[in-house]
Amino acid sequence: MKEYDWIVIGSGSAMTVVEAIIQENPKAKIAVIDKDDPGGICLTRGCIPSKMLLYPAELLTTIKKASDFGIEVEVKNVDFTKVMERMRNHIQDEIENIRHGLSHSKNIDYYPLVAEFLAPYIMKVGNETITSKKIILCTGSKPLIPPVKGIDKVPYYTSDTILKIKKLPKSIAIIGGGYIAAEYGFFFSSMGSKVTIIGRNPQFLPDEEPEISLLAKRELQKSMKILTNHEVQSVEKIGSRMKKLIAFNRENGKKVEVKAEEIMVASGRAPNTDILHPERGNIKVDDKGWIIVNDFLETSQPDVWALGDANGKYMFKHKANYEALIVYYNAVLNKKVKVDYHAIPHAVFTYPEIASVGLKEKEAIEKFGEDNILIGIENFENTAKGEAMNLKNYFVKVIVERETLKILGAHIIGPYASILIQEIVNLMYTPDQSAKPIIHGMHIHPALSEVVEGAFHSLFPPEVYHHVLEHHILSKN
Repeated sequence: MKEYDWIVIGSGSAMTVVEAIIQENPKAKIAVIDKDDPGGICLTRGCIPSKMLLYPAELLTTIKKASDFGIEVEVKNVDFTKVMERMRNHIQDEIENIRHGLSHSKNIDYYPLVAEFLAPYIMKVGNETITSKKIILCTGSKPLIPPVKGIDKVPYYTSDTILKIKKLPKSIAIIGGGYIAAEYGFFFSSMGSKVTIIGRNPQFLPDEEPEISLLAKRELQKSMKILTNHEVQSVEKIGSRMKKLIAFNRENGKKVEVKAEEIMVASGRAPNTDILHPERGNIKVDDKGWIIVNDFLETSQPDVWALGDANGKYMFKHKANYEALIVYYNAVLNKKVKVDYHAIPHAVFTYPEIASVGLKEKEAIEKFGEDNILIGIENFENTAKGEAMNLKNYFVKVIVERETLKILGAHIIGPYASILIQEIVNLMYTPDQSAKPIIHGMHIHPALSEVVEGAFHSLFPPEVYHHVLEHHILSKN
């Protein structure tokens, strides 16, 4: 049995901890295990490659809007193969660099294999048995495949495999109505595919505020078909190239038939802890299979930590990076630092872009009471820059505590939402989390950041906010 100072499963965000361990102890011996290409989901098949595809889609959308400004342009050709190859070449170079680093480190034994527990602190990797008194689990996740009749008999893509697609499909049906479905729907429709999104939730993008989801659906439906509250019942092949999906409306039971050249399943992520056999390591998981951790990210087995997708909380790369720091403090430096999820931001990179942080309105009311919150709203077109960009209907929504002006949440739909929200996110990490620096701070004029300033200058009780929203934003075409 080979003994290590540390065993680390996963080569994504956990590598931050590995680097810190080596800095603290240059003689440390670490086993790094990853059954997939090194670099983690974000690099190999997640946020980085998908955003390399979405930027060309954004460019195409911008070009098509040029005529609004008196600029007549023509898109002669979209080279789908070149778009995909640019992404693959970049990602592969990064993967190979990481693989080389892992394979040539004097501190690391790199195992590109499946790992499983045999007993607490003892693991099997390939034909070897290894042990360590300290283990970090950063095992990632896998696509969740819904129980659709015939799905096992029909070729389909997931977010893990769609990056391998060679040819632009004439049509594609996407099962799921969340951010993965929205982003890939936007990409393929921009490239020229006929896209149909089929989501079982009554709300498109169910993790967003209802009014933002409504506006996003309205805008995206200009280039694709979006079915909400529909559940895919069965799929089957038609001839050599086509597939047929039967979905039923969960409200009235009516059936809908969708035909497409390709199918993509984007119905969420699931744990892949089953291959790890955590029960043999005395590591508890919840009823879905996510690893249970305490406030310090330690599992039920002492000196075993879990971070990133493995614990099932907020599956974003920036959250995993944050958790890696918490594990570093607690596992390496022996401090007692609790994890804090009060302001985990995220973005949906469609057009329009969406970004969110903190509480949604319903959550804020449940926690603080309707009389104790104020909601601010500002329309992009009410700023000079927004008017110059011909931005219609897009808006910023902010939620604050009435007495203290403590920022509780913020939600943006419009260009550069992921950038604009950062001003708010940073203040939510200050001791008092106050909106006053935005309210009293000087904002460049004319710049889009004035839309954030304007939202905090237009704070209303919830009922007044909804009147403004309904009559001044959502009522517009």
